[in-house]
Amino acid sequence: MMILVAIDDTDNLESRGTGKLAAMLAENIEKKGWGKTGPITRHQLLVHPDIPYTSHNSTMCFTADIYNCSLDSLASWSASFLERECAPGSDPGLCIACIDQVARNQELIDYAYRAKEEVIPKEEAYALARRYGIHLSEHGGSGIGVIGALAGVGLRYSGNDGRFRGKLEIMPPGGVATVQEIKARSLVEKVCSTEGELIPDDEPILLGETQKAVLIDGQAVMLVFPTEATEPERARWQTCTKTYLKRF
Repeated sequence: MMILVAIDDTDNLESRGTGKLAAMLAENIEKKGWGKTGPITRHQLLVHPDIPYTSHNSTMCFTADIYNCSLDSLASWSASFLERECAPGSDPGLCIACIDQVARNQELIDYAYRAKEEVIPKEEAYALARRYGIHLSEHGGSGIGVIGALAGVGLRYSGNDGRFRGKLEIMPPGGVATVQEIKARSLVEKVCSTEGELIPDDEPILLGETQKAVLIDGQAVMLVFPTEATEPERARWQTCTKTYLKRF
């Protein structure tokens, strides 16, 4: 059973971030033998005075292939985990959806992209989840994290939003690796220019401080742009800056 799991609003300024809790949740699913989890993606939502958030208002989502646990049992355990591990003063939300529940669900995707641009009431999130049988629950505080948790599932399923959590450890900054080497050493499935050009496997890439993948067309993609004038003899392409990647 392929599912999507998303959490939001689990932290405060002094605590572990939501990304860390998502990683802990995924690790526990595997340790308990319930299934195999995939990489975590971070999805930026609207930053607005009417929306309480810690620093960036982002939600985290990961895929999981569950084969040794019921959805109800997983949801119950995940809820207890969040109630135990979330920071004081946070407003955590949890969303778990089977891929079949979100497949070709344009209403969910539209909702998710709206959450990047407008303030959405909690009641709307619950109503949408109920219509499609999606698990959505709150676990402390005002519970407004359900808004972002549901959006996280929709954005991840859309296949065209978010950055994969963590930096890629391909080689130290300033090193050069071919596309083939990058794919062999990381979760990257393809390397593309910021203009959409697919970079061939034998092309060398100059690696910078920020080595990350973004979600495009359902794949983990490393984005690159032409190197500075002093570097073409080493590589014609270099990884994007942290500032550029913030748009994802």
